[in-house]
Amino acid sequence: MKRSIIITAGGIGTRMGEEVPKQFLLLNNKPVLIHTLEVFHRFDPSAQLIITLPQEWVAYWNSIQLEYNSSVAHQVVVGGQHRFDSIQNALRHCEGEQIGVHDGVRPLVSLATIQRCFEGLEMSKAVVPVLGLKDSLRQGSFQESRSVDRAHYFLIHTPQCFDAQTLKAAYCQGFSPNFTDDASVVESMGIKPVLVQSNDENIKITTPFDLKILNSIFEQ
Repeated sequence: MKRSIIITAGGIGTRMGEEVPKQFLLLNNKPVLIHTLEVFHRFDPSAQLIITLPQEWVAYWNSIQLEYNSSVAHQVVVGGQHRFDSIQNALRHCEGEQIGVHDGVRPLVSLATIQRCFEGLEMSKAVVPVLGLKDSLRQGSFQESRSVDRAHYFLIHTPQCFDAQTLKAAYCQGFSPNFTDDASVVESMGIKPVLVQSNDENIKITTPFDLKILNSIFEQ
């Protein structure tokens, strides 16, 4: 079955305090986004790979691919103002019967996690990888809070995988601030996602500390 995989890389990474967006920072001496692209190519060399990028960073991406001898075939789609707009743009180019959407700054997603996500499409039209919480959890503010059962909560990861027709139909809707990820867009149509296990290393790089953690994993 043909798969299309959208890798979103539209962030500018202001919290990283760097001159270039976080998807271009070096991880184990290679740009983060190249790591991410390569892991999906290893999973399925026949998959259609699409990267969404801000227009002003497309030329830079092309230059670092040459610099690091990256030869994985993929298509670049210019992103929009919001992540929602970027996914809409990418969906117009998707040819697969199944579509995965992944954060470009999650370079250590495991092949096993990707496999579980696509296998989950045998049971549902939407699949989300998650991790259970390890710490105790409280709800409220510094002034007033209460303990809640962590067993009822999950950390949401990517890739989130979908039946192609379902995801394309969901993104025909207008944008809503309630859309926090692709699964929430599909869920607004009444389709409940199946949850599967993610891997601990599937960390989203948001701060310099996250990058230190992933570099430490590579060193080990």
